[in-house]
Amino acid sequence: MSELSGKVIIITGASSGIGAATALTCAKAGMHVVLGARRADRLESVAERIRETGVESSIVVGDVADPDNTTALLDEADRRFGGFDAVFANAGYGTEKAFTAMSDEDFRRMFEVNFFASVALCREAARLWLDRGRGGHLLICSSCLAKFTLPYYGVYAATKSAQAMVARSMRYELAPHGIEVSSVHPVTTRTEFFEVSADLSGVDAGGETVPDHAPKAFVQPPERVARAVLACLRSPRSEVWTSQTTRFASALFTLFPRLQDLVMRRQAARDQRLHDPRPPVG
Repeated sequence: MSELSGKVIIITGASSGIGAATALTCAKAGMHVVLGARRADRLESVAERIRETGVESSIVVGDVADPDNTTALLDEADRRFGGFDAVFANAGYGTEKAFTAMSDEDFRRMFEVNFFASVALCREAARLWLDRGRGGHLLICSSCLAKFTLPYYGVYAATKSAQAMVARSMRYELAPHGIEVSSVHPVTTRTEFFEVSADLSGVDAGGETVPDHAPKAFVQPPERVARAVLACLRSPRSEVWTSQTTRFASALFTLFPRLQDLVMRRQAARDQRLHDPRPPVG
């Protein structure tokens, strides 16, 4: 058994994709898991698979944007397991939509789910650990788009950048108290994320789980992200990347903004007819 055996982790967005894969990977390492998501049937299915590994799990059904959901997750961990050792704030969503086509409500809802809910869960978990004089590990599922953006993903990228910046600040503040904080930066992952994004964007995804423009070399299964999260739990670090090529590209884009402009304007030109059929001026 690993050094994580018997420890407890809370995972949001755990009914599918990265959340479900991480829950199962942690369970195989001997961790007990508190699963949070909106879909009870899918949560119970993941919980059953976890129990088959010989460890315990518990589910909390709810919307992460509901403040009561944070309390419910932490209380369930206390009730069922007498506490918790790690939190993976993973729940989130995106849309592939023109900035001018999004409403104030669209903006605020995405920030509520992706940013405010994840930060609130991590903050309250940290407060409990501080009160109890114990350490722990907070992980936030950000994105490679925390470092650069894509056309029609600007608001999503903004939420992910905000997560990464707060995670970095929390890491500095909480380190003296034995609390680790990490941000996770996946690349395109083969989950239902893009199906949901297409549905919310009013685009026909054709049943595809990744967008057509995603280079196949940068498409990864959720299990790869899950293994990277587990490795970080064993040996904490500030950022978790599943593609060093993308990490290097993000650094290049930061150093050379004109390079990013060149690449992304070409991307926008390919996508423009889908999202904004009006002919360009001039």
